[in-house]
Amino acid sequence: MSLIPSIFDGRRSNIFDPFCLDIWDPFDGFPFDTSTTTNKTLSTARDTSAFVNTRIDWRETPEAHIFKADLPGLKKEKVKVEVEEGKVLQISGERSREREEKTDTWHRVERSSGKFLRRFRLPENVKMDEVKASMESGVLTVTVPKVEEKKPEVKSIAISG
Repeated sequence: MSLIPSIFDGRRSNIFDPFCLDIWDPFDGFPFDTSTTTNKTLSTARDTSAFVNTRIDWRETPEAHIFKADLPGLKKEKVKVEVEEGKVLQISGERSREREEKTDTWHRVERSSGKFLRRFRLPENVKMDEVKASMESGVLTVTVPKVEEKKPEVKSIAISG
């Protein structure tokens, strides 16, 4: 929950993350002529940064680590889930830009396009050979099962005397 919701228009953003590309634009929505090259470049950069900075939730349950990514409009063939160096989960993909026709007039481009790549270093207690991924309704879910912790064996000792 944001402490300053009016600045970010209710978007999920981390103002304390210096690497976050989701930057508030004070001129967003200001009535500029969108036919200028500068505005198209700024708009494209902002749209691409939104996709590059794909948000992924990481939840840990007693049985597994679960990653969920919202990837609307992407087919599972355009998304890769890989394990690198034994304990690094890598999720990547690409959304292609729509083909532009010379007769088309674009009024606004808000959907993002481009490549994204996210990496997560996993803890030691995971079963990397049992990673599962599924995609349903534009939501990618990656499940990384955890190794069952051996509970210490408790042995009662009789007290003599």
